[in-house]
Amino acid sequence: MSGSLRRIHAVVMRHVYVLRSSVPRLLELVYWPTVQMVLWGMITKFVATESSLVATAGGLFLAAVLLWDTLFRCQLGVSLTFLEEMWSRHLGHLFISPLRPHELVLGMYLVSLIRTLIGVGGAALLAIPLFDFWIGAALGPALVAFFAAMVVFGWAMGLMIAAMVLRLGLAAESLAWGFVFLLQPLSGVFYPVATLPGFLQPLAWMLPSAWVFEGMREVLLEGRFDAGLLAGAFLANLVWLAVAAVVFVVLFRQARDRGLLLQVGE
Repeated sequence: MSGSLRRIHAVVMRHVYVLRSSVPRLLELVYWPTVQMVLWGMITKFVATESSLVATAGGLFLAAVLLWDTLFRCQLGVSLTFLEEMWSRHLGHLFISPLRPHELVLGMYLVSLIRTLIGVGGAALLAIPLFDFWIGAALGPALVAFFAAMVVFGWAMGLMIAAMVLRLGLAAESLAWGFVFLLQPLSGVFYPVATLPGFLQPLAWMLPSAWVFEGMREVLLEGRFDAGLLAGAFLANLVWLAVAAVVFVVLFRQARDRGLLLQVGE
């Protein structure tokens, strides 16, 4: 074998060994094709039975995309804020200072909200000249409630992902970009929860996002706001926030006791 081929072989085998030793990386290889296949399969099934939907409710998909991106950006804002501290090996410095863990979490929430307002707000404004669609006019006062519900759900997911990355290491950092999309097919972003197979519908109703998107469609298609759907979203959010807090506290204590706060970074 020539020197060039040996070097190519070495590069290939290095990544093969990395994949063999990292379950998150292996799962990531099959993750996106599977999620996209399920998501667009559901969209196709729904649109095939409701061919006039887009014409009767202009902006339905645009509103769904903007609300979904609110969830994604909030989750990513929390996760990335935490990851940046890990990449810079700054966690140890933070936690030998007077800063307490809950203060760090609240700070991450605020940073996440700022990033979301800038990102989603810019996209919403851009939709006005491009598509003659203003989500504020389409959803009215309900937009504030829907936005708040998605922000809180994003915070809960972001906190859980930050805790898992802290405990498992940076090999699991891909969760920050990929985990939320595992929930997208169950959230009914572009189709009603009833479109899902029966055995998946109870799982969907455990997600605050499913309640929000059902409420969004009620406003856009029927012109009415269902307070019950909003109540379901916020009750589900309380559960997710409680679970996220417990997960973060438990995994943070484990990481601190094992000295992981000083060992993470690039």
